[in-house]
Amino acid sequence: MGEPIRPLNGPPISDRMFKALGSTMSPCEKLFILQVLYRRARQDSNLRPFAPEANALSPELRALRVRNDVDEITVRIAIVSDTHMPRAGRRLPASCVEQLRMADLIVHAGDFVTLSVLRDLESYGVVVGVHGNVDDAEVRAALPERAVVESEGARIGIVHHAGPARGRIPRLRRRFANVDAVVFGHSHIPVHQRLQDGFQIFNPGSPTERRFPAGHSMGIAEVQAGQIAFELVTLD
Repeated sequence: MGEPIRPLNGPPISDRMFKALGSTMSPCEKLFILQVLYRRARQDSNLRPFAPEANALSPELRALRVRNDVDEITVRIAIVSDTHMPRAGRRLPASCVEQLRMADLIVHAGDFVTLSVLRDLESYGVVVGVHGNVDDAEVRAALPERAVVESEGARIGIVHHAGPARGRIPRLRRRFANVDAVVFGHSHIPVHQRLQDGFQIFNPGSPTERRFPAGHSMGIAEVQAGQIAFELVTLD
């Protein structure tokens, strides 16, 4: 690796730390796990947001030795969509920002509108997003139409517009092969459906632009050992 690298909101990552995770994981997997452990250690110390001067490893990172130490970790994902900012001074609700800060990963299902919104979200943590139908050229250049997140043995597809409600689930299954769930947006109306085989679809609604009868909302997904638990969070 050469010189240590510095992940978002964390300390430098050295060769020794990467080697401690063994040889069966890719560099991206190792970096993600180290980011999660660092974030959890900071949360336990009630030190949010992260101090930019942090330059020492947490006890959890120093104690890390083998892959088995992190096999049962739960990854917390904050899910938002259709933020539609900036518009008339619109801002994310404080309760939404709190959830973003507590998450290990942030997913945005499109309609940021401007690139500055993406950059603001990145100040809270690692962001995986897709562009929506009202996003400007900069957002479309920066983000794909579809994405897949892999975490703790689970795969989550992300797309902005999932099409009409009729036939939505088979349509999303055709778009995303071999995923356990799909997150989408566009309607601003929360949706959570789970089939008998475990496949799920989830729309978090919008934290900033409500559409009757839904209020302002976002989602949380907790991923552990290949299982995904979605929760709708009402922000009003």
